[in-house]
Amino acid sequence: MRIKRGVNAVKKRRKILKQAKGYFGAKSKLYRTAREQVMKSGQYAYIGRKQKKRNFRALWITRINAGCHANDISYSRFISGLKKANVNLNRKVLADMAVREPAAFAELVAVAKKA
Repeated sequence: MRIKRGVNAVKKRRKILKQAKGYFGAKSKLYRTAREQVMKSGQYAYIGRKQKKRNFRALWITRINAGCHANDISYSRFISGLKKANVNLNRKVLADMAVREPAAFAELVAVAKKA
């Protein structure tokens, strides 16, 4: 007795078309174009997850830099001073302090200047 694969083929196509829901035009209706777009979208998503990390780091550095300049110190001197003073705070926390708690950030700047 032979095995017919119709059920599996339909499931596979339905899965791709479900992933392509919301795409423009034929990309959400026709299986072949939908499959191509789903593959490409997956690549974009993968690349985007890497870029997100870079973008956030750049944003944090920009915010820290703005806080540093408000306290008359350059970003590089500030980070160098913190390293010498053994202050282990990551850039995400430092950026948050620079925006939300300028007084506490000013104290950190003083510690960095001393070191």
